[in-house]
Amino acid sequence: MILTKKHISRRAMLRGAGVALGLPLLDAMIPAATAWAQTAAKTPPRFFGGFVPHGGAPGYWVPETAGALAAELPFIWKPLEPFRDALTVLSGLHSTSAEPPPGETGADHWVAAAFLCADKPRKTAGADVYAGQTIDQIIAQHIGRESLLPSMEISVEDPGSGASNCGEGYSCVYTNTIAWTSPTTPLPMELNPQVVFERMFGSGSSPEQRMARRARNQSILDSITGKISTLRGEISVPDRHRLDGFTENVREIERRLQIAASATTAAPEDFSVPPGIPQSFDEHIKLMFDLLALAWQADISRVGTMLFARDLTGRVYPESEAPTQGFHGVSHHGEDPALIKELSKINQYHVKMLAYFVDKLSKTNDGDGSLLDHSLLLYGSNMGNPNQHLHYDVPHILLGGNYGKLKGGRHLAYPTKTVPTGNLLLSLLDQFGIERESIGDSTGRLDHLV
Repeated sequence: MILTKKHISRRAMLRGAGVALGLPLLDAMIPAATAWAQTAAKTPPRFFGGFVPHGGAPGYWVPETAGALAAELPFIWKPLEPFRDALTVLSGLHSTSAEPPPGETGADHWVAAAFLCADKPRKTAGADVYAGQTIDQIIAQHIGRESLLPSMEISVEDPGSGASNCGEGYSCVYTNTIAWTSPTTPLPMELNPQVVFERMFGSGSSPEQRMARRARNQSILDSITGKISTLRGEISVPDRHRLDGFTENVREIERRLQIAASATTAAPEDFSVPPGIPQSFDEHIKLMFDLLALAWQADISRVGTMLFARDLTGRVYPESEAPTQGFHGVSHHGEDPALIKELSKINQYHVKMLAYFVDKLSKTNDGDGSLLDHSLLLYGSNMGNPNQHLHYDVPHILLGGNYGKLKGGRHLAYPTKTVPTGNLLLSLLDQFGIERESIGDSTGRLDHLV
């Protein structure tokens, strides 16, 4: 890293007409002769929580042995092989919070909200919903207060009509969001990448200004071109490359959003997609991941959650190797090996999309390492074998180094039906310096994680 005499604040923003553009980490933000870790430029770690319903295909995700990961990962995790050293596979965990409360029935498909809090949601279709504060929000309160957006909640599937009762007497809110800022306050997951983009970069601009800008096919960067040019003249050559790469990414995402907004292709009859949202799931989720990576790079936000799919979704993924199989339908595979194989292809496709995000983080400089080195990513489900609606032996993985606090390249195998997922969540709070006695159904910390 080149140390420069000019010092720019890590919180610096370029402001124009209705625009507030955060900057990526530059060498000029590091005071000369100062260790990076001791400067204000050093950001806290980032956290991501990604939830996918319907469990994992039996036989396709658990490594054969505990301990060091083999060179070849199980089929579902194969897209993550380039990041093996940053990957921890957790098997044997029990999602007791996704099981029905004592004396009750149902809940199996309606409790995505339990994923990040390990609390059983209250069975109600009314307004008296109750789950638990999720760890993403606990972490955001701890490390996100200085960010423009303390947390970002993203979905890539339309929650639909918003009916109050989604099934078995459970409110739709339990399956429409995985982020709860308090036990009674769910946070909506944003589906539209244009809205996410404007929250990140369009602070202070009116809808009329944004509409006029899009009509003129302008970039938000056009109003701050002069300021960017001035800044380029004051920073080092490596910093100019970083700034140019960052602004090029912003322009590319704008271009893709404009294409999505002007698309006239009709949505599939069995799946309603709101206007302005990419027709392709592949493009939609990658665009959302690009936005989240930009937000982390510019320190606009440090915490993100993503709902990959909603419970009972029948969505088909044409870009996967199972282009004609609906997700929920094939999850009830009847122990048919051929159908289990088809489910594994959908599982792997979702992981492939996650790997796209991980790759972007690994290639983004963040001071003395990459964004992946300084992040902790959680991805998993609240079901094990979905055919039987089992909530034990549920698939979970961790990715990232979290500033050296998390060691990858491992398979941690726990005794079946013994260790609740709350133990994992409690241990993840420890990773962010947040001390709690318990969370949800936890009975202690997760052995061997640290």
